[in-house]
Amino acid sequence: MDITVPPAPARAASTGRPSAFTLPVVLAGVVLVAMSISGTAVALPSIGADLNASGSSLNWVVAGYNLAFAAMTLVAGSTADRIGRRRVFIAAALVFAAGFAATAFSPSIVLTDVARVVSGAGGAGIMAAGGAILAAGYDGAARNRAFALMGTMAGIGIAVGPTLSGLLIAATGWRGSFAVYTMVGLLIALGATRTRESRAAETGGIDWAGSVLFVAALTLLMFVILESPALGWTHPVTLVTAAAGLVALVVFGAVQRRSASPVLAPSLVANHGFMGWSLATLTTSIGFLGALVFLPTYLQSVGGLSPAAAGLAMLLLTAPVLVMPMVAVTLVNRGVSARVLILIALALVTGGNFWLMALSADQVVAVVAAPLLMIGTGMGASFGITDGQAMSLVPAGAVGMAAGFLNTLRGAAEALVIAAFSASLIGLLTARLGDPGRAAAVSSGRLPINGPSEESEAFTWSWHMTELGVAVLCLVLSLGVAVLVFSGRVRRIRGGTAS
Repeated sequence: MDITVPPAPARAASTGRPSAFTLPVVLAGVVLVAMSISGTAVALPSIGADLNASGSSLNWVVAGYNLAFAAMTLVAGSTADRIGRRRVFIAAALVFAAGFAATAFSPSIVLTDVARVVSGAGGAGIMAAGGAILAAGYDGAARNRAFALMGTMAGIGIAVGPTLSGLLIAATGWRGSFAVYTMVGLLIALGATRTRESRAAETGGIDWAGSVLFVAALTLLMFVILESPALGWTHPVTLVTAAAGLVALVVFGAVQRRSASPVLAPSLVANHGFMGWSLATLTTSIGFLGALVFLPTYLQSVGGLSPAAAGLAMLLLTAPVLVMPMVAVTLVNRGVSARVLILIALALVTGGNFWLMALSADQVVAVVAAPLLMIGTGMGASFGITDGQAMSLVPAGAVGMAAGFLNTLRGAAEALVIAAFSASLIGLLTARLGDPGRAAAVSSGRLPINGPSEESEAFTWSWHMTELGVAVLCLVLSLGVAVLVFSGRVRRIRGGTAS
């Protein structure tokens, strides 16, 4: 397998026109990673029964993947700029496949959790290097279309991941389903050898200190978010870990200001336009993921829907994500302001979350239909334009770093929203019911089956209060996006100019 990096061209973009394999291979990698993010949870009951695992150790099958994905995307993107975007993409696909293969043959939950961390690191490299490959290979309207297709594939993966994973598990068992991901990952790595290489024209050494500090800081802080609901927010382990994470983050910032080849260039963070689009993708992720992960439980336990009916109802949320990316980018390419479109998308996500406060057991599908369509439409539009607009504001030599930063935000938001939404539901239920064990059972959908009950009313109330918090947070972040993307300030990024 030839993954030798050719001499860097005078400019940082690429060695020529993109190969015909470039777009299909990158998009296949994106949909595979997206499916693995949304589909793995379906396998948890089977994994737990087979490996005699439950609780925190079982939850880390999903959390470990998300943590590694969030921690490694920025490092992978910056590394891709330096040593070659195709090289990192191929290596990441192989790591991804190796992690899934190790999971398929794992004899214990501990080894399974470790293998999932490996897979998450590989998925991070696929997304970060894949985005950098597209940014380096395409310009103008072609770049917008490429990133819109990338958003569409991510939406398709998220939407169909649980269904396809369930079918694979039914046909081959949970181990067989992970083996299928392994084989597809290997095929993607093979296809990537037919793409062109690109890297930054001016590269320095790898910032090992910055890389280690960033991964350590994010790992420690994510551990606090994921484990503190079980340990307690005032538990000594929680407090010490949080303090260590914050110290590592501060030291990371200081190191980046002094590094000749930083993992995250301070000038990139100072670019108002880029940070505005980055904040937009964070906001839509926050508004989308809570409903995606937790609403099916409410629909089945309080709304009385069957699993199949609940899955069909969730298409109201996921179906718009399949079509809106291309609609949004078509509008932008025809002259509609991308900044206006993203504000409309954010308004839809924010308004949809406020509307979900009307959630009730009566005619539950009719109640959630409009807000779910609003959130899904806003999320889909964001998928179509945020990456392309953000990447247009950074120089060619920093596209890997920028792609890594965007995907770090998405990965961190996913883990944060899942942990915070769950903690909020359980905390509010505990306050209402007065029994932590009873609250945990209700949050997982175990309610009395004979009509309305104290538990169902408490569950509905906790949903309303949690959604209020999500909606207010989305509103505040949306205002920040508006200020940043319309600020009109120009900041020079190391190696180029952004506007």
